[in-house]
Amino acid sequence: MKEDFIREVYFYKSYYLDFFKALKPEVQRKFNWTLKLIAIIDRVPIKYFKYLENTNGLFEVRVEVGSDIYRVFSFFDEGRLIILLNGFHKKSQKTPRVEIELAEKLKKQYFDEKAIR
Repeated sequence: MKEDFIREVYFYKSYYLDFFKALKPEVQRKFNWTLKLIAIIDRVPIKYFKYLENTNGLFEVRVEVGSDIYRVFSFFDEGRLIILLNGFHKKSQKTPRVEIELAEKLKKQYFDEKAIR
């Protein structure tokens, strides 16, 4: 069965992959499943993919395995291209400001590099 992808997922540098490699296999499987879901369905439930208020266009990919919660920041480039940035194991209700600031810095870096290509 062929699946039609409506979005393309891109890993910016090694930030996401470094995070991913350190995860337990069951968490890796859930991230793979979630990213595939984001790539193939038109309206992704906010349980898996949510816009972050008070940011410069950041979204978070959301994964829960048991009582553990993980987040990966991302943003859109050219409409259907999703760029994955840094990820973290969420240990409190509020997303750490330092993680958001890092994601915003990486997003700016991505577009700065793209502008000089």
